[in-house]
Amino acid sequence: MRYILKRFIASNLVCSRRHSHRLHVAVVGSGPSGFYTTQYLLKNPNVKVDIYEKYPVPFGLIRFGVAPDHQDVKNVIKSLTVTGANERVSFYGNVSIGNDVSLSQLRDAYNAVVLCYGSARDRRLNIEGENLSNVFAARRFVGWYNGVPQDVDLPVNLNVENVVIVGQGNVALDCARILLSPIEERLQKTDITNHALNALRNSKVKRVFLVGRRGLAQVAFTLKEFRLITKINDCRTIITVEDCKDLTPELIQNLERPRRRLTEFLIQTANDTHSNQYKKECILKFLRSPLKINGNENGVHSVLFGVNKLDNPQDEKAKAILTNEIEQISCGLVLKSIGYETISIDPSLPMDERRGVIRNENGRITECGKGLYCAGWAATGAIGVILNTMSSSFEVAKIILEDIEHEQQLQRICRGSEVILPVLKAKNVEIVEFSDWQRVDELEKSMGMKAGKPREKFVKEKDIIEAAKRKVG
Repeated sequence: MRYILKRFIASNLVCSRRHSHRLHVAVVGSGPSGFYTTQYLLKNPNVKVDIYEKYPVPFGLIRFGVAPDHQDVKNVIKSLTVTGANERVSFYGNVSIGNDVSLSQLRDAYNAVVLCYGSARDRRLNIEGENLSNVFAARRFVGWYNGVPQDVDLPVNLNVENVVIVGQGNVALDCARILLSPIEERLQKTDITNHALNALRNSKVKRVFLVGRRGLAQVAFTLKEFRLITKINDCRTIITVEDCKDLTPELIQNLERPRRRLTEFLIQTANDTHSNQYKKECILKFLRSPLKINGNENGVHSVLFGVNKLDNPQDEKAKAILTNEIEQISCGLVLKSIGYETISIDPSLPMDERRGVIRNENGRITECGKGLYCAGWAATGAIGVILNTMSSSFEVAKIILEDIEHEQQLQRICRGSEVILPVLKAKNVEIVEFSDWQRVDELEKSMGMKAGKPREKFVKEKDIIEAAKRKVG
């Protein structure tokens, strides 16, 4: 990834040095898109970037979304840390744009503003029983085991044998893997939060149903993630041969290579014979749409599904059509993993409600005039992996630098954080800067080392801020 980054920057824009004054750009959000946008913006030596983040820690989904058993993916933080420590970059954590500071105030203070705050709202099923206890969005369950401050007290009850996960994307597989993996073998030496680790140790979960509304040929997860499910010790992965009946050899050969390899492996999994000696099971169910979640004041006890058929079973984009057939799956926990939407942080933002993004043209939010942009999931929707986010963020940053170069309106003298910081101070906002975060980082790593883990995360905002402001020595 570092090689791609260098090649991309070197082969693109060569910026003009004719501006004698600093050009100030505000980036809202410090996840992958925020940092990659910043990295490219620094190609212009006159640009100064201020990153605003609502949490008192940086790195967004890399810290809060990547599964704890994927430490190799989290290594990208090393390159982002170099960016955060750059003398032309300032990080202001624990600052909520839209609450502590308005978007209009930010736009007045900066030559350009880039919204990189991702997709923080879950798509709803909109069915009866969705608000029962022990029914959660998968995003919140991920936040629970990864240490998102508002999710650490999520009342997850794992004293159940059956779990239904609605959705068949990579996040759904992450949740299933965490629920089914042996603690000592896979999770104990990761950066999973202590409260989640203790709960999983006492878990009674034996069976996870991964339920999708379409067929085997339309699953959204990747081969890499599915292989990990099949490798969980003492856990059987179940796909029925019936689910593969429409997938002819000719059809499979005509698929693009990534989809072909995944489909072949799914069929291989369906054809594998197993003994009955497994303690746990991961069961994939296809062509099912949730109709109702059944339960009472004590929680959920089952999910009622309608059985679907596809208009074209061989088409990767086939549409699901509900039939009159129904099926009920007993369970004590339901996780909804059907996608995310970007929230609006200001009434002026044009939102595409259907796609769950900010309306934009190649990153430009043209309906709000010049100087306002979006990148990452806020612009594209919650799709792709970190590499995709990096590429799309570079493209938006390139457009921003071109606009600054050619639009006189974006070349005006701005004071950036000199205007914003007094506003925050007047509101008694406890700002966490990048050097403060580095102090938190060292403390977490030190605590983790004692437990044989990469880090032991602070999970309460007040504890993070206290650690950030702790005096050295």
